[in-house]
Amino acid sequence: MKILIVGLGSMGKRRARLLKAIDPSIQICGVDNTEFRRAEAAGLGITSYSSIKEACEWENYDAALVCTAPLSHGVIIKQLLQQGISVFTELNLVKDGYEENIALAKEKGLTLFLSSTMLYRGETQYIAKKVKEFAGKVNYIYHIGQYLPDWHPWENYRNFFVGNKRTGGVREIFGIELPWLVDTFGDVTSIHVEKDKISQLEVDYEDSVFVTLRHASGAKGMLAVDVVSPKAVRNLEVFGEGLHLFWEGNPKALYCYNAETKEKTPVNTYHTYEQDSRYSDNIVENAYVDELCNFLAVLQGKEEPRYSFEKDLKVIQVMDSIEEA
Repeated sequence: MKILIVGLGSMGKRRARLLKAIDPSIQICGVDNTEFRRAEAAGLGITSYSSIKEACEWENYDAALVCTAPLSHGVIIKQLLQQGISVFTELNLVKDGYEENIALAKEKGLTLFLSSTMLYRGETQYIAKKVKEFAGKVNYIYHIGQYLPDWHPWENYRNFFVGNKRTGGVREIFGIELPWLVDTFGDVTSIHVEKDKISQLEVDYEDSVFVTLRHASGAKGMLAVDVVSPKAVRNLEVFGEGLHLFWEGNPKALYCYNAETKEKTPVNTYHTYEQDSRYSDNIVENAYVDELCNFLAVLQGKEEPRYSFEKDLKVIQVMDSIEEA
C-alpha cells in the first residue's frame, strides 16, 4: 500500500511514524510547500514533493492523509478525490467544501474518513458504555484547558492555525471533545453560553467559554473550555443516581465510585500505552494508532468508520452556535 501525507508538520510526521509501526510494508510519500520540512522528511526516508500535482505525476496512491492547517482542508480534499484517491483528514473545524466533497467521494466510490481521535480513547469508550447501559439520567461537568503558547512550544501560537479566529484554540478543543460527548450523551438540543477574554493572549476570540448543553437523552452537561490554564487539564465528572465516574484526562486517572465501599475504584482501559514527551500526559498515542487502523480496515472493506463528515456537520453547527451566542 502506498500512502501520500499532505502536510509534513508535527501531525504529518506523527502519522507517518505510526503508519510505519502499524505496517512496515506501507510506502509513504509526502507533500509540503516548505523546503525544510521536505528535507526533514527525506531524513525519515520519505520521498516528498512540493505539490499534490507533482506527487501524483510521479506516483500512484491508495490513500492520502491531509495533515495541513484546517482552513486548507476543503480544497486539498477535493483535489485528492479528483485524482481518485481516498482521504483521511485531520479535524476540519469548519464546513468548507463538506457537501461538495461528500458528494464527490460517493460519486467516485472513494473513502472519505474524518479524524476524531477521542472516540478511540479507552477511557471515553468506557465512559460511553457505562452511560449507555445506565437506566437513569446523568449530568456531567467537564473542564478542558491548556495554555495556548504551550500547544506547540517549538513555534509561536500566532503563526499556526490556533491564532486564526475561525480555527482558534477554543474552537479546536470543542472540535476535539464534542464528537465523543455527542456520541455518549446524544445530540445537542439546547445551548447556553457565557464567555469572555481573561488573558493577555494576542488572539481575537474569547479565551474562556462556559457552556451548558442539554442532550437528546435528557442528560445535561457543563463545559468549561479555555486556552489560559497554566497546567493542561481535562477533568470530567459524570453523575446520576447510581452512577458516578471521574476522569482526569490520562489513562491512570479514570475512576468509578463504588457505593458499597464508599471509594473511587481505578479503572484500567489499557494493557500498555504510549505517550509523546513533547505533549501533555493527557495525549495518548494508542488512540492515534487505533484510528489509523480503523481507516486502513475501512479501505479494505473490513470495518465501518467511527466518525463521518455527516456527523461532523452537526458538531460544527453546535460550535457555530456557541460562537454566535
